[in-house]
Amino acid sequence: MMHIKKQITIRISLLLLAGTALLSCDRQHKGRGHDFIPDMVYSRAYETNAENPNFKDSSTMRIPVPETVPRGFLPFRYTNDTASRIKAGIELKNPFTATDEALVRGKLMFTTFCIHCHGKGGAGDGYLFTSGLYPLQPKNLSGEAGRKLKDGEIFHTITLGIRSMGAHGSQIKPDDRWKLVLYVRKLQEDALRRQDSTLSITK
Repeated sequence: MMHIKKQITIRISLLLLAGTALLSCDRQHKGRGHDFIPDMVYSRAYETNAENPNFKDSSTMRIPVPETVPRGFLPFRYTNDTASRIKAGIELKNPFTATDEALVRGKLMFTTFCIHCHGKGGAGDGYLFTSGLYPLQPKNLSGEAGRKLKDGEIFHTITLGIRSMGAHGSQIKPDDRWKLVLYVRKLQEDALRRQDSTLSITK
């Protein structure tokens, strides 16, 4: 008797499995089928900029916990003032060299974050200024003043910002900031080369 019950149980189980398999395979490729666990499929999370009643300020976006940094970033122990920027210029050294790979990455960072203000060649003639959308002309990175800046000073400025320029430390990883410095140096070299070429022609 037990043997017969066991066989019946096995057959019923096989039929259920076969039925589930058949129901799962249809020709309605555009349909998503059935949701096994709807709570996992349809997220109840708050949108980034949505109001959130769980917090007093009703803001979903939270300020990071003090003394924490995002993964892939390092604490930056300098402050946003002239003395600290000069100190960074003395203490910080670029760990990368101007390889083709580093310059390609640096160019990508420059194109993404800098070109709209500083311009393609870094001369401070980006679209935001030339279009009249921004009244203050950005610094000429490829000029003499830019060439005098040390790598650490440029890194400091990218990280914490300076005057009307905002901080980019939360947007650009440290390694990419250094590669961006390398690309700025390349723009400076290119500008100096063009200047020398112009002088030789005029002579």
